Amino acid sequence: MKMHNFWFATLMVLIGFFSVANANAADKLMAGTSKVNITPLKPRYPVHDSLYARALILEAGESRIAFVSLDLISYSNISLAENLRKQFGLKNVYFCPQHTHSAEAGPEEWLEQQITNALKQASASMFEARISAGYRSFPQLSFNRLILREDGRARESWLGDDHYRAVNPERIPHGPVDNTVGVIKLEDMSGNPKVILMNYACHPDVAWNNFEISADYVGYATKYTEEAFNNQVYCLFVQGGAGNQAPLFKDGGRTGPDDPRPSNYDLIDRMGKLLSIEAVKLAKEIYPNPNDVPQIKVKTDSLHFIGRHDKSLKYNVYFSVLSINDRIAIAAVPGEPFIKFQIDWKREMQPNHVIPFFFGYTWSDGQWPVYLPDMRSTAYGGFGASEGPGTIEIGAGDKIFIKLIENYYRMMGVLR
Repeated sequence: MKMHNFWFATLMVLIGFFSVANANAADKLMAGTSKVNITPLKPRYPVHDSLYARALILEAGESRIAFVSLDLISYSNISLAENLRKQFGLKNVYFCPQHTHSAEAGPEEWLEQQITNALKQASASMFEARISAGYRSFPQLSFNRLILREDGRARESWLGDDHYRAVNPERIPHGPVDNTVGVIKLEDMSGNPKVILMNYACHPDVAWNNFEISADYVGYATKYTEEAFNNQVYCLFVQGGAGNQAPLFKDGGRTGPDDPRPSNYDLIDRMGKLLSIEAVKLAKEIYPNPNDVPQIKVKTDSLHFIGRHDKSLKYNVYFSVLSINDRIAIAAVPGEPFIKFQIDWKREMQPNHVIPFFFGYTWSDGQWPVYLPDMRSTAYGGFGASEGPGTIEIGAGDKIFIKLIENYYRMMGVLR
């Protein structure tokens, strides 16, 4: 009788374990998408090209999340996020501003309504989806804008010296950088692409003082990608660890709104087109895995920090790890993380046989932490590393990264 009870108890434990392990599994992966114009109706500067909010809702079983890609320099809104979660039954909603320096946000209530409309349209367009993902390396489009000088300190790329010309007109490929573009593709059950999510790390400031409204290279990259699929897809751009990444295609900018010299949109167009070409190639090469089990896992956490120089500053920073079908691993971090975290995330995920993505500038709750430099960059200094607005305490980015790794392994049931 004792032996019988032992095996019965063991069987119950195993059943319980596998029930928990598959609790989030679902029969279907559902997706919905939309695109809404968020160009201000009465802008301060002339409009060169429009700004958009593109939304993506993903649902598997009881897990339902949303990403909203925004042609804005930054965006966080606690009350709106809470309302959207309640209204659309979302576990999390992630605002993904692309950090477009030439953007302009419209009036707060109007912008909130436009973002809400984007979620409404996405929720109304849900379809059964298949997902695929990948990333590829290609010739360098960015460089590290904090350049180590002869005195052992890093200086910003817009400061010249005897060996370096300001704004890098020679397009010297200073590093470290990540030369890869990532793509997540969602298609319907007939194989028709519906959504392309593009993940790349570089400041959208090809023209940093153009005194016109533009989505910069991001707007061109997304436009060309949508056109490549006959405008039957929406292309969401999600910025990576671009805190210290600048475009090699750089226009020094105008001196003011009355400067008669036009901004060099040829450079913006060229960078956006090159990025789009690689993303489109990749999107056409990747295919869904027929053995995938629809599943969305999310683990959100937060850490508290103070300012580095101003100790009165308080930062409650929220971040997430996400797993889709146990095959796509996403780190979602607000603020402007440096590229080292993106490179290290991909390296850490490699042995797990998953396709890794690093979503910087991605906010879901708490405070926007401005720059998140790695320890080495913090030591060498420069704008965003040791100085700048709202500088956060030393080691904040590294602590967040370690917690992301820990939470991923806890979420996947590896670390117990």
